[in-house]
Amino acid sequence: MDLHKFKILKDKKVLVTGGAGFIGSNLCEVLLEIGAKVTCLDNFATGHRHNIEPFLGNGNFMLIEGDIRNLEVCNKSCKDVDFVLHQAALGSVPRSINDPVTSNEVNVSGFLNMLVASRDAGVQRFVYAASSSTYGDSEALPKIEENIGKPLSPYAITKYVNELYAENFYKTYGLNTIGLRYFNVFGRRQDPHGAYAAVIPLFVKQLMNHESPIINGDGTYSRDFTYIDNVLQMNLLAITTDNKNAMNEVYNTAVGDRTTLLELTQYLKIYLSEYDKKIASVEVKHGPNRIGDIPHSLASVEKAERLMGYRPSHFIKEGIKEAVSWYKDNLK
Repeated sequence: MDLHKFKILKDKKVLVTGGAGFIGSNLCEVLLEIGAKVTCLDNFATGHRHNIEPFLGNGNFMLIEGDIRNLEVCNKSCKDVDFVLHQAALGSVPRSINDPVTSNEVNVSGFLNMLVASRDAGVQRFVYAASSSTYGDSEALPKIEENIGKPLSPYAITKYVNELYAENFYKTYGLNTIGLRYFNVFGRRQDPHGAYAAVIPLFVKQLMNHESPIINGDGTYSRDFTYIDNVLQMNLLAITTDNKNAMNEVYNTAVGDRTTLLELTQYLKIYLSEYDKKIASVEVKHGPNRIGDIPHSLASVEKAERLMGYRPSHFIKEGIKEAVSWYKDNLK
């Protein structure tokens, strides 16, 4: 990714909530490379200190340990900030089904706190992590931003409410917002551990241990798997675009291509077996479909291309190859 075109961010103060998480820590890293002054807000519920450890000695990096459910913490974090990249949330459909109350407290009440704090601090732009889960039971493919269905999980409801609040804060208070509907993001620093690990790091961990990954269903469900560098590009475009028509919109953040779970597993085995030949012979097992899962997900990225100049840099094979290379050196 050519960072030169984002040089306008040099010396700008950017708050990344959830900055110790998978996507947040990658955002902190790329912003520091550009020369921005980065504040990371995280309560380490799902983020990790080791993700931000390399930045702690950087004079342009500041860590605030706190919770977005605390408005006072949000106000402190937004002080003198130019841009907010709001990544803090409790992800995972199964987690929200098991504990809808906490997901709502973090994803809705915490989100509202951040909007209020951003408004009161005079933040120039509030960019937030939305979700492809908002498309719900809509079966239309590809997914187009203006056409959504009914949410299928508490998590999806919380992310849809985020979009409604963001639109309302623009219309009511003039706070400029952009929502990025993430589609199955993967890549370096994505955590393979824990009960709600995403499918790619979980399968990588299992294959590296010569354990059979378990696919939910027959493996024909498909997703628009999106490499982290595409997500970084979209966030940077969202806080730097000078196209007024691009403001106060929601965008698919994806590549516009879909891969079945069976195909995904094959790609992982191919690239991992370059480092360990035994992985090629690890068998795949199948389990029941998950409650709240949609069969197929494929994004249209035409709107982001047209209004913000987005061009995906990594499709599934390039992304998997880079991710596997990172995991082989960093997965313990």
